[in-house]
Amino acid sequence: MPIPDKLDYLSDLCNTLSRRWPDNRTVNLVCHGHSVPSGYACTPFVDSFHAYPHLMHRTLAQRFPYAVINVIVTAVGGENAVQGAARFQEEVLCHKPDLVTIDYGLNDRGVSLEQAEEAWRQMIENALGRNIPVILLTPSWDRTWFARSEEWHALEQHTQQIRRLAEEYRVALADSFAAFEKEVNRHGDLLNLLSHWNHPSPLGHELIARELTAWFPAG
Repeated sequence: MPIPDKLDYLSDLCNTLSRRWPDNRTVNLVCHGHSVPSGYACTPFVDSFHAYPHLMHRTLAQRFPYAVINVIVTAVGGENAVQGAARFQEEVLCHKPDLVTIDYGLNDRGVSLEQAEEAWRQMIENALGRNIPVILLTPSWDRTWFARSEEWHALEQHTQQIRRLAEEYRVALADSFAAFEKEVNRHGDLLNLLSHWNHPSPLGHELIARELTAWFPAG
């Protein structure tokens, strides 16, 4: 079953974002995940204003100029989906989000595919059970691509699993992995997309932000 249509999936949320005062309200978008949405660049340096949650916020503020948008980052550097699922109730749903993005693929290589799948399912179902739309993110690339190592092939496996979950649950997919692949195939320079061995550069974050904001068509 294919993922939803970009024009329809967040239509209710986009309508809310389009409302003018006094009929508008604060819209909470929560970005959950690991070091990438946290804004880590060349560890231990953090560059949150060039990370995709902030870039998404800026784009949406321009696209919906009457909206009051609150982008909340609940990401923790070094965390995997199992750890993220354990605090989903208390640290994500407590914000009463209008949307949740989930990004754990890079670090999920530290757990099994089965453990990661169970954790992703738990987070997706907890959000959908409260009628909160979800955008799943496939992982951005890291330097294991150069050696095509076992770590790289594990990243490919987690990518396929995330895509499959998006199709199964009929939720949105921001395919960061595909965006990096397209950019590298076009220009042949992965290092331009990285600020660290596994953290995106500002350009890499821009690619991810574009994948996310594609789900927010302006009316």
